[in-house]
Amino acid sequence: MTSPSMTSSHRGTLRAYWELGKPRLSMMAVFAVVAGAYMAWPSRTSSPPWDLLVGTTVGTFLAAIGAAALNMYRERHLDPLMHRTQDRPLPTGRLTPKNVLWFGVVMSVVGVLLVLFGAAPLRGDGSRAIGDLNWAAASLCALIVISYVLVYTPMKTRTPLNTLVGAIPGALPPVVGHAAVVGFALPQLVLFAIMFCWQIPHFLAIAWRYREDYARAGMQMLPVVDPSGHRTGITMLLYVGGLIIASMLPFMTKMAEGQYLVIAVLLNILFFVPVLFAALTRKDVAMRMTFIVSIVYLPLLLIAMVMWRR
Repeated sequence: MTSPSMTSSHRGTLRAYWELGKPRLSMMAVFAVVAGAYMAWPSRTSSPPWDLLVGTTVGTFLAAIGAAALNMYRERHLDPLMHRTQDRPLPTGRLTPKNVLWFGVVMSVVGVLLVLFGAAPLRGDGSRAIGDLNWAAASLCALIVISYVLVYTPMKTRTPLNTLVGAIPGALPPVVGHAAVVGFALPQLVLFAIMFCWQIPHFLAIAWRYREDYARAGMQMLPVVDPSGHRTGITMLLYVGGLIIASMLPFMTKMAEGQYLVIAVLLNILFFVPVLFAALTRKDVAMRMTFIVSIVYLPLLLIAMVMWRR
């Protein structure tokens, strides 16, 4: 008979593995994958097949979890130095480095393979053959893991350009979803541009509020090397401007109808105002508002794009 203490211990271990994957961030990736798949589907009156959606979303979700776990493994000596990360599974000793390493590798590999084997793409005649391998979507999914773990993670302690590099894996989930349906295609550049530009003000708003934490760990985030916040504010404004342009592209390239354009304009105004306030004042309350509005902005924009897609 299992004792209450053993049951509690098992629950604690499962919770620790769940925390490894940064589930809230990974769920945002899943949302973007689904949006990308719908944008590639050639009909507004039907939806992408469930097997394709499940294979792509679950696979990308597992790959994102694996990448997050491997990131924690590589930063296990830095996380105890920051207040925001010192309660993670490795600093608290709830999991061993070996556990985390293997968990990250297995989740990453299983996720990429699930996308490869579980997302049969459309053929040239519009048909699908279950069993076709989706090398395009799988390679993009693998790129999420590789760029996040092997490029972005080590750059965090070397150069403030890490934020731009880290935005690459963060911008790929909708591209994976789109590629799962049609393989490589030009509209994926539009989806990538939207996600890439959105991440910069979103992340810099976080990095400014936790700049002292990052400094303690020796991480070269822009707000750490920019004490006045002047460059941080200018960068936020530049990329929110880029986001405004990128969010117009689905209409301009005939990916979406006019109704989408109206929603995009309204959402851009909603996002631009707090970013401007944050860039000018560099106050924590303004940065927090920018972060909150960014979380609202992205899913609403993607929903509008899917609802009024051509």
